Amino acid sequence: MLTLATLGMIAYGSYSVLVGVTDLFGAAQYAWWADACLIGAGGTLVLASAFVRVSMPGGLALAVAGLFALQSISLHTASQLYGGVYLLAEIVRAGFATALVGLAYFGWEDQGTGTVRAHSKD
Repeated sequence: MLTLATLGMIAYGSYSVLVGVTDLFGAAQYAWWADACLIGAGGTLVLASAFVRVSMPGGLALAVAGLFALQSISLHTASQLYGGVYLLAEIVRAGFATALVGLAYFGWEDQGTGTVRAHSKD
């Protein structure tokens, strides 16, 4: 589960960075600061995915922060480009983020014992 969460976070973060860089140096549909925020949030999520993979304390919190940042940039982008927010698209995006966090949480390994949290008797 942890590997799947990590791969999902890397894919989502990399996609966001790619979209931000492409828009910044390409057609420029967004404001430059929105592109910078998209690149920063995507980069944060990619970095956090490495921390999540090794079960580093604070890694999951950093990943959640990156996912929240990408969700907020998505809300801004939808309102600016399309004149409104499409609820279904945002629910799907939030559901994907929730699934990634859930997979990471339940696949998290305790540092000292190497046991998985979902199977721990603590």
